[in-house]
Amino acid sequence: MAKAAAAMVEAGGREVRVSSPDRIIYEATDRTPEVTKLMVAEYFASVGGPFMQANGDRPVALERWPGGWREGMRLSVGPMGQQQGDGFYSKRLPKGAPDWIETRRVTTPNGRPIDELCLTEPAAAVWAAHMGTLTFHPWAVRAADVDHPDELRIDLDPQPAATFADVKRIAALARELFDELGLRAFVKTSGNRGIHVYVRIRPAWSFEEVRHAAIGFGRELERRDGGVTTNWWREERAEDAVFLDFNQNLRDRTVAGAWSLRPKAGAPVSTPMSWSQLADVADPGEFNLFTVRDFLADGDPWAEMDAVQHSLDPLLELWESLPGGELNFPPDHPKMPGEPPRVQPSKKVAEHWDAEGNRIEP
Repeated sequence: MAKAAAAMVEAGGREVRVSSPDRIIYEATDRTPEVTKLMVAEYFASVGGPFMQANGDRPVALERWPGGWREGMRLSVGPMGQQQGDGFYSKRLPKGAPDWIETRRVTTPNGRPIDELCLTEPAAAVWAAHMGTLTFHPWAVRAADVDHPDELRIDLDPQPAATFADVKRIAALARELFDELGLRAFVKTSGNRGIHVYVRIRPAWSFEEVRHAAIGFGRELERRDGGVTTNWWREERAEDAVFLDFNQNLRDRTVAGAWSLRPKAGAPVSTPMSWSQLADVADPGEFNLFTVRDFLADGDPWAEMDAVQHSLDPLLELWESLPGGELNFPPDHPKMPGEPPRVQPSKKVAEHWDAEGNRIEP
């Protein structure tokens, strides 16, 4: 069979070339037909307005699946050149980008500079789809100030025995607490089993301060519902708990961006919605490449997110007042003052660690 010629997709007044348009990216399921590469590119073009509302003017890492996604495929998480999976992250801008694509320099926790794609127009998302991107992972910063986040992200991650109903219950509790603190929260499905809750904040605090705000918030949720946990180590979490991943607020840590596709059967979408809409959702997989555009016909649920920038002070007061102290940072982050030992509790030998959590060499 002859190879299909490249297709052109219009997005925001610019035409973008999409190679191998007939390549199958998602296989058909019981409720969704197969999805081609061209359909993925056209999807991102069609949701360009709300996509840019949520992700625009932000540096993004790209989660790329150039050959498409199938059950059993793995996502590589190692350094470039050492990746063994079928999908991988591109933090640096892929080679061959057209001259109208823009980048923004960001730095890792260790100070390494990276020039990442900056989403300045919908066509940039379509070009990234041409490069195999399904999921966009935007930083919580704007291009004008990459050192001070403008959004707090509450990532609710269900453990294996927790249900989507459990996560919805915790999300509703989170909204109630934000309301009490005078902060307006917005919500979206993760595109998998989780839920993400966002609050727009003034870009006046560091990544570490935003992380502390998330920890304080999580500890107050733990006081109110025993199904919430902020335990960093998996072995300390109940199988039916919902983990609040506070470390997702750190530099170079991201979650799936709004309106992104996810590498799951049926081409699910990480979908912003109103709180009342979320209450009626039984299966987040109902929101997918084929259904989201009709869902958007009633308007963008996040259209008012930028109307107010909140202060973090109420959440930092929770961090200061609630007991517990510092929690672990991710393994790729420099050791931080007051951080507990970076070893699973079940493997910790007390005499191998000092009072500051530093390993004592024998």
